[in-house]
Amino acid sequence: MTGGDDALDLPRHGFGAAPIAGLYEAVSEEQARATVEAAWSSGVRLFDTAPHYGLGLSERRLGAALAGRTGYVLSTKVGRLLVPSSRDGRDDQGFDVPADRVRVWDFSRDGVRRSLEESLERLGLPAVDVALIHDPDDHMEEALSQAYPALAELREQGVVKAVGVGMNQWRAPLRFVEETDIDVVMLAGRYTLLDRSGLPLLEACAKRGVRVLAAGVFNSGLLATARPSGTFDYAPAPPAVLDRARRVAAICDSHGVPLPQAAMAFPLRHPAVATIVLGARSPEEVRANAALWDRPVPEDLWAELEAEGLL
Repeated sequence: MTGGDDALDLPRHGFGAAPIAGLYEAVSEEQARATVEAAWSSGVRLFDTAPHYGLGLSERRLGAALAGRTGYVLSTKVGRLLVPSSRDGRDDQGFDVPADRVRVWDFSRDGVRRSLEESLERLGLPAVDVALIHDPDDHMEEALSQAYPALAELREQGVVKAVGVGMNQWRAPLRFVEETDIDVVMLAGRYTLLDRSGLPLLEACAKRGVRVLAAGVFNSGLLATARPSGTFDYAPAPPAVLDRARRVAAICDSHGVPLPQAAMAFPLRHPAVATIVLGARSPEEVRANAALWDRPVPEDLWAELEAEGLL
């Protein structure tokens, strides 16, 4: 490894805790806890959250559900501080929660340290294993010159075991891989059955020993069911993309492999990918994924997809 996470074991399957914080629609406390419990019972031992998710609700719920447990990897993120607000109404950034706080971008050294301290308070836990710089698309220079050194210092002090960056594009993370000593990259939606644009990043990660957490493997929904439907990258799927997904699904079906199973298995075929991180909002979603992720995918399926120009 290039950084300080040699002792950090990254399991193959992780739980993304944005949905239990009311992503798109509210989720009850009971359902959120039951969803984390289902993930734990399914063998999941990596859990990912962020202040952004539900204005801190994800961290609070995840911390409460993990209280008293051991033997897992926990990651959270820095870059957005949560500041109390007197606004009325609901959050306007995708979460069905009260708008009682506002997100303030801050990738400064002090902002990063404050963000992590506040995350630990919300989690109710003494430490996290992984700290990720979250969505620094429009703040790259500050993130590289201040946020990363701050996290590297905390890693050196043993406050966190690994540091990295989490984004839904690949070019900016590539700069971190090439210019810093990060341990991990969380890449959302850019290395999937339908979008392999992130391959240059993965190749660089493999060369440098940086491990990849692959998120967004269903591309926001299009690959989440055996019959492709819904959204691609959080918007209605363009006709050409929908047609491609249906062609992939038909080949998967001919090999007795449901499309979601192939979507989960595909990123793990790359040597840089250590973990796939799957968001879920209910125990049923967790169990449906778990029923598929350990089933073998025949090599003939990948060969046919490649022969058809779909890989």
